[in-house]
Amino acid sequence: MSQSYKVIFENNRKWVESKIADNPDFFHDLAKTQHPDYLYIGCSDSRATAEELMGAKPGEVFVHRNIANVVNTLDMSSTAVIQYAVEYLRVKHIIVCGHYNCGGVKAAMTPEDLGLLNPWLRTIRDVYRLHQTELDAIEDEGKRYDRLVELNVQEQCINVVKMACVQERYILEEFPVVHGWVFDLRTGKIIDLEIDFEKILKDIQKIYNLTSSDWVMSRKK
Repeated sequence: MSQSYKVIFENNRKWVESKIADNPDFFHDLAKTQHPDYLYIGCSDSRATAEELMGAKPGEVFVHRNIANVVNTLDMSSTAVIQYAVEYLRVKHIIVCGHYNCGGVKAAMTPEDLGLLNPWLRTIRDVYRLHQTELDAIEDEGKRYDRLVELNVQEQCINVVKMACVQERYILEEFPVVHGWVFDLRTGKIIDLEIDFEKILKDIQKIYNLTSSDWVMSRKK
C-alpha cells in the first residue's frame, strides 16, 4: 500500500480529532439529517472542489459532479440528484459551476474519437453549435475556450430550468433559483455570470412548460 494512500486515513484521524475538540457533539449532530440550502453541480476536475472554494461546512452543500458540469436530461444520475435536492431537501439555490481551463470542454472540441466520452461531450459540441457565430469571432483560442466554458454553464442552467420538478416548486415557492458560476483556477475567484433565471424561465416557458395550473392549485391547497 502506497504511503500517499495511508496519509489519507491519518489526515482523516486528525480531522476527526479537530472537529471533536471544537465541538464534542459535531458528529452526533451531523448524523441526524441534512438541510442544505444549495445544490452544487460542478466538474469532476480535482482542482475545483465545491466545499473548499465556497468555504462551506459539512451539511451545507449537496454536491453532484461530472465531466464538464453537464446537465443532460437523459442522464439519470444528474436528474435524480436534482429531483432529490428540489423535492426532498428543499434546496433554495441550484448552482451550475464550470471552470476555466476545463479539460472536458477542450476535449469536446478536439477532432478525435474519444470512445465512450463521445456522446457525453457531444452536449458541449451542441453548445458550440448554438453559439458558433459568437465563438468563431473570438480570435484568441484561450479566450474562445473561456467563453465556451461560460456558455456551457449557461446552457446547463437552462437544462436545469427545463425540469418539471424545478418549474413546479418555483411556481409554488419562488425557489429554487438557478445560478451560473465559473471558477477561475488562475485567481481562485468565483465569477457569478448573473444569469437572469426568471427571464430564462419566461422565455422557454412556452416550449418547455411541464406544469398544469390545476396541479399547481391542488398543491397550494
